[in-house]
Amino acid sequence: MAIIITDANFETEIKHKDKPVLVDFFASWCEPCSELAPILEKVANDYAEKLVFAKANLDDIPLTAQTLGINQIPTVVLFGGGSPISGFVGLRPEGIIREWLDQFLKEAEKKVTAMCDGFPDNEDRLIKEYAEYAEKNGFKLNPNPESVKRIVSGLFANEKKYGKKYCPCRRVSGKTEEDVKNICPCAYHKEEIEKDGHCLCNLFVK
Repeated sequence: MAIIITDANFETEIKHKDKPVLVDFFASWCEPCSELAPILEKVANDYAEKLVFAKANLDDIPLTAQTLGINQIPTVVLFGGGSPISGFVGLRPEGIIREWLDQFLKEAEKKVTAMCDGFPDNEDRLIKEYAEYAEKNGFKLNPNPESVKRIVSGLFANEKKYGKKYCPCRRVSGKTEEDVKNICPCAYHKEEIEKDGHCLCNLFVK
């Protein structure tokens, strides 16, 4: 049975699931949506062990639909770890949908696993990546390892909540075109390091 998604429960139902989520964005007056619905339900039932199936009536999810750029229906989106992995627009045959799912489910499952894994291993990996990035760009990671761990924990918390590693020291507005600039390393860090000797959250220093 499909989960019903609205603006109010989107974060809970999509971003906090331990499986990829397949969402059917539809409208009750849309004929292609009505034709696609039973196909998706059949496919989702066969893939029940691998994914969660959800339906979203555009009348009930206008804000999220705008954020995701969904302006045509039917639109089907596969989410992994709270982020869109792939999708398609319009009516498609069952066989094509199965091929599409098989292709992208592995990637979605990897994202879900990464989101559900304990933080320590992920933190160490990300800290190493940031240290290499800093060295390559002529600055360095904050020499205080506890400070670095706090910042990285904040990045993972934002990824779990919002789907991206947004700088924990900056506000997430919900406007994709603005928030994308705050994904770490953010769009402002080099200028801040040059001016102040460190980026806003002190992850990178001169």
